[in-house]
Amino acid sequence: MAKHKGRAWHSRLLAAALGVTAVAAATSVWTAQADPAGGRPQASASAPEAQPQDQVAKVAEDIAHASDRGAKGVNITVDDGPDPVWTPQVLELLKDSGVKATFCMVGTQAEAYPDLVKAVVADGHRLCNHTVSHDTAMDTKSEAYQRQQILDAERMITKASGGVRPQYYRAPGGAFTPYSRHLAASRGMRPLGWNVDTKDFEHPGVETMVATVKSEISNGPTILFHDAGGERSQTLAALRQVLPWLKEEGYSFGFPVR
Repeated sequence: MAKHKGRAWHSRLLAAALGVTAVAAATSVWTAQADPAGGRPQASASAPEAQPQDQVAKVAEDIAHASDRGAKGVNITVDDGPDPVWTPQVLELLKDSGVKATFCMVGTQAEAYPDLVKAVVADGHRLCNHTVSHDTAMDTKSEAYQRQQILDAERMITKASGGVRPQYYRAPGGAFTPYSRHLAASRGMRPLGWNVDTKDFEHPGVETMVATVKSEISNGPTILFHDAGGERSQTLAALRQVLPWLKEEGYSFGFPVR
């Protein structure tokens, strides 16, 4: 699992004219605050630190890569949504293919589009915590900041889903730390990596993405796609080819181990 660096990212700002305070409170998704290192923009969160009171069972804190379907299992994971344009199309494609996936959701996106979070759950997919604002430099920030990003996102996603908690935690860009893994696991969210990176956020072309899956699936079962953060027609086209090919090769679709 390689850490992502320097993604181009076109942010949406639903309340730009309202100022920084109102933006943080509104159902906006991404701010135009650029990553100082030249990466994708990051949203700023001003929500108070979450203080979960419910009791949850701790899970393993090492990064999961295996599938619950065994050696020939495949985990389809879909990151950065939900998105009102692309998530419904991904859901329709998965339903038509009879495939379940794990959706790694950004807290601000989940808060903005709760009906889509509920639709993901209703279709039998699983939820994954992808932090409040997708800060790929999280591993350089304080433990207090990491805690806010993880626990606030857990709260936002759970509320948007109608009470269904995320079962996994995926650090933005793979920016895990021992602290973030321990914290997520203590809240019942297994740290989740990936084995096959389609790099769909770079729009490499459908055939390149399909070839990547075919050549790298032997590395492990967890395949990374995105349903937000940009135009995702290539992702949809690649999925239409990849899913039947995996079935023809004898793979079955499951969820990451917990």
